[in-house]
Amino acid sequence: MCMVKYFYSIIQLVTISVFFISCSANEKTPVRTVEEDKSDSISLVYNPEDANKKIDEFMKKLHRTRNFNGNVLVAKEGKIIYQNAIGWADYLRRDSLKIDYQFELASVSKPLTATAILMLVDRGKIRLDQTVKDFYPDFPYEGITIKMLLTHRSGMMNYVYFIDDIWRKERKDQRKGISNQEVMKIISEKKPSPYTAPDRKFHYNNSNYMVLAAIVEKVSGKKFSQFMKENIFDPAGMKHTAVYSKAEYEKIPVKVVGHDRGTWRYSVVQNFLDGPVGDKGIYSTVRDLYLFDRTLKRGKLVSQALLDSAYKGHNELVRGHFNYGYGWRIFNGNDHHVVYHTGWWHGFRHIYLRDLTADVTIVLLSNLTNGSLLQLDELFKLAGMPVVRKSAYTGRGDTADD
Repeated sequence: MCMVKYFYSIIQLVTISVFFISCSANEKTPVRTVEEDKSDSISLVYNPEDANKKIDEFMKKLHRTRNFNGNVLVAKEGKIIYQNAIGWADYLRRDSLKIDYQFELASVSKPLTATAILMLVDRGKIRLDQTVKDFYPDFPYEGITIKMLLTHRSGMMNYVYFIDDIWRKERKDQRKGISNQEVMKIISEKKPSPYTAPDRKFHYNNSNYMVLAAIVEKVSGKKFSQFMKENIFDPAGMKHTAVYSKAEYEKIPVKVVGHDRGTWRYSVVQNFLDGPVGDKGIYSTVRDLYLFDRTLKRGKLVSQALLDSAYKGHNELVRGHFNYGYGWRIFNGNDHHVVYHTGWWHGFRHIYLRDLTADVTIVLLSNLTNGSLLQLDELFKLAGMPVVRKSAYTGRGDTADD
């Protein structure tokens, strides 16, 4: 009898231990439910035969006359109405693009980095009014807050030019990527002159989001790539999205090559500046960015109060319609509220738009940098959203005659 009680106690102890281990694991990594997986699958349903014919005609014309090369997705009210892969992934190898090929997002990475920061705010790990020196005591600039970094009001110099200048002068190895933590150390040691005083004016600057990614690493104790996968990509069902840094990879494991100067002759070779992430360095697909849009709309990542702040302009109004929030460019006009971001880096050029009023999502990812993405007025109208292009409006906010 005593032996039976002994074994029964052991079974209870093991059961309790497994329960607590399971709970602990669930706290670390969000568990996706069957309903969420099903929702993702429904969101991505697309039949080419049902493609919006006018949008298809427009995109083929943009490819033919403006040399657009890339992937595109247009969705409305939770349904994809058009998607396509147009042109080459790598011109030298004549590798055709496929819809789930990953592109280096360039500055379209910034909304995702901002989301990571807002998640940490939601969890009480950081505050928007905390300064960078709270996390990096040797940081040479006083009074720069997380909010200033999010809204491009830090006044910092652009680390891209600063680090590039050092690497060339000191003839360092340009093939090996440099990490965010290494950049932070160099900034602390070299103390480069800032562009302007903190919170004085809006100054779009990659340094802001490189520093934000470094703060994510410091607070979470994880590499930015790991934090993003566990807290954003996996919960959102973004199976083809990852952070790839040259500081972690000798060769970035993707098939899409960036081509610069609007010509196929200039395929871009990644170098040490493809190491820092947060301002760039996230690789994704048009369909995964659509899933990110749907996940944000469902309130699965960030509280609505913080999202409202992210979608609100925190700078001076430009041309009566344009502003910048927390990681999002903003357009308000014609009774529409649009949040979006553009990207341009090492042969990649993109635009990612979310009309929150009409529930329209447009994603264009291109690996041939040219002016094709400046010719989208007709696409915007076909999708049922206002024209989002600054030169389309006068300084008073009126529509320009162009």
